[in-house]
Amino acid sequence: MSKRGRFITLEGIDGAGKSTHHAWLANLLRLNGKSVILTREPGGTQLGEKLRTLLLFEPMNLETEALLMFAARREHIAEVIQPALERGDWVVSDRFTDASFAYQGGGRGLAWAKLEQLEQWVQGDLQPDLTFLFELDVITARQRLANTGNAPDRFEREQQEFFERVRNAYHRRAEAYPGRFCVIDAQQSISAIQKTLEERLVSG
Repeated sequence: MSKRGRFITLEGIDGAGKSTHHAWLANLLRLNGKSVILTREPGGTQLGEKLRTLLLFEPMNLETEALLMFAARREHIAEVIQPALERGDWVVSDRFTDASFAYQGGGRGLAWAKLEQLEQWVQGDLQPDLTFLFELDVITARQRLANTGNAPDRFEREQQEFFERVRNAYHRRAEAYPGRFCVIDAQQSISAIQKTLEERLVSG
């Protein structure tokens, strides 16, 4: 049997820059001889991508939003993540369950206990082996988003207070799982951030 692969996730508020390093990180691992699956949430599967469009652009009830996030996640785990890990591949995902605690829990105010129940039901004992949290103040993150020129989705259109709550919720998750989280100062240059990512992967 092949050795189980590793599961790496990238998290942070919109505009923190994590997506900039998503493909770079996968390429770094490939250069070091790893077989890598690059994926994202919501999404990652054919069904998940359809749900992503609904989640990002259609208004809906908060609990519907959370349930759809976890429905997409269940499909993602069953179809992509778990099979890849069992093959010995490394999985690098732009967001995972920490994002639900941050956005639906922190940002929207859904009870933490409900998210914990969904987490246990949908993924059981599965957790990322390593989570990079890109830490950036909300004002700078919003300025970066504005400078992209892209049409914002319904999360990106939220007010500053929403993202402050999201950011605080991410901190709460990082404090709860200090062995899994590696907090990255996203104010640094891209090269400095990538150096930190590489060092953490080598040491871990």
